[in-house]
Amino acid sequence: MSYKWKLQPITPQTQEAAKRLTEEIGVSPILGPILLRRGVTTAREAKRFFRPQLTDLLDPFEMKDMDRAVDRINRAIGMKEKILVYGDYDVDGCTAVTLVYKFLHEFYSKISYYIPDRYEDGYGISFKAIDRAISLGVKVIIILDCGIKAIEEIRYAKEHGIDFIVCDHHVPDDELPPAYAVLDPKRKDETYPYHDLSGCGIGFKLMQAFAQNNGIEFSRLTPLLELCAVSIAADLVPILGENRILAYHGLRQLNANPSVGLQAIIQTCGLSGKEIGINDIIFRIGPRINASGRIQNGGETIELLIERNLDEAIAKANTINNYNEARKDIDKQMTEEANAIVDKITNLDNRRSIVVYNREWHKGVIGIVASRLTELYYRPTVVLALDEQGTLTGSARSVAGFDIYSGIESCKDLLQNFGGHTYAVGLTLREENIKEFIRRFEAYVESHIRDDQTEATLTIDAELDFSQVTTAFYNDLKRLRPFGPDNPEPIFCTNNVYDYGTSKVVGRGQEHIKLELVDNKSNNILSGIAFGQSSHARFIKTKRAFNICYTIAENTYKHGEIQLQIEDIQPATPD
Repeated sequence: MSYKWKLQPITPQTQEAAKRLTEEIGVSPILGPILLRRGVTTAREAKRFFRPQLTDLLDPFEMKDMDRAVDRINRAIGMKEKILVYGDYDVDGCTAVTLVYKFLHEFYSKISYYIPDRYEDGYGISFKAIDRAISLGVKVIIILDCGIKAIEEIRYAKEHGIDFIVCDHHVPDDELPPAYAVLDPKRKDETYPYHDLSGCGIGFKLMQAFAQNNGIEFSRLTPLLELCAVSIAADLVPILGENRILAYHGLRQLNANPSVGLQAIIQTCGLSGKEIGINDIIFRIGPRINASGRIQNGGETIELLIERNLDEAIAKANTINNYNEARKDIDKQMTEEANAIVDKITNLDNRRSIVVYNREWHKGVIGIVASRLTELYYRPTVVLALDEQGTLTGSARSVAGFDIYSGIESCKDLLQNFGGHTYAVGLTLREENIKEFIRRFEAYVESHIRDDQTEATLTIDAELDFSQVTTAFYNDLKRLRPFGPDNPEPIFCTNNVYDYGTSKVVGRGQEHIKLELVDNKSNNILSGIAFGQSSHARFIKTKRAFNICYTIAENTYKHGEIQLQIEDIQPATPD
């Protein structure tokens, strides 16, 4: 992919404010503008940003309907009614169900869980699942990471004596479902100060409120923070505000004392003994948790996450790992087929969106394929497959800065259902509507997307020379962790660097470059790794100058040594 580099502008006023801030808190002056961009303007705010405190979590009862939700759970327990914890089959839904089920099960035994089958039930609440709950005598359903648009299904449940507590973070329609309580920070009438919780985060707030109301020590909740960290990372929600507190302490829990189920996943994906960060969850832990719901049934993930015997957990983790390997094969084949379809699109260069579908595709993997096409072509993308009911089920993914939810919503009269976030949406529609949907969606994107949103951009925080890239500076950078949306890992650039003479192509397929570089200002030598960029190797070996943009990391093979994670390489422009 060809990137456009964009250096963050710094005004004299910003520079002065940044200088004062960094002098006061005693960190590298390079961090000053980075902190200011994250809304950190004072030493007190910096301290809270560097070391988020659980005591700064918001009062859960500030969320609308929280008092009703807790009251209904208390009444169900008092009357010994059956409670069902129900959730989506993705990482966010599975972690949310696990968190709520594990915590309530400590105090109440008449509780069970249910993860819908992607193929038999479809997304969210199904009438089939409600009928099953009715037959089992369930009186309360706590639904997590979905349900905000299930108006007819929840009305049906209510008519049959079941109260719903909806815990969702997706954008609701104008009409809310007729649930006993609706917890969703994106409600139009919501006054809760933080709107970007994950589905699991809302489940945590419900349990925080339940504990608070029943005099249960908060310390009983802290082991469950690991699940919040996994959901926040995998669902790509902003890592600022309350999410930052949950992610920070969740990662500490995950590294210090993970639950048996997550310990088994960590062992299975080769992370034992390593410090686990957000990217490890995104690229290694999350896909394995997702794989069960994609290939088989997400209920197997819950069985693993609540398992208490390590040997049993490892066996379950190995099974899920096998699902993940199968998912990779399906993903690879579907991506190749999708690329072949895109290649045949007329006037592709003039189109601002991509919509592709194949009646035979595996619908458990379409979201991944949509993400890959978005990365490759840098356009808002929708990928669809035929489901068991004969309708097209799809996943939409967006590029940075473009609200794809609004784009899908503009076509809602053509859809049977849709829901999601700014950057990711799920949708269903009848096959006869696909041509009109493609036309209307393209028209919306064309009229709303900006030119700068149609090209891959690397936003650079500062230009450095190698003398500034020190262990002390790296230690300052680490204080900004955990990184994620709205708190991205800082990217730097250095111009006019040269191969020191020892750079080489590495990797099983010779696709990466291991580099040793020197710049023309400091003459310092730094090592680096450029993944998937072996096409630049020949130019690098010519001893001509080039520019690099990179993040800074610790060399996992040489403890204590830093290296550059090179994001892009461009030939230097002659003076």
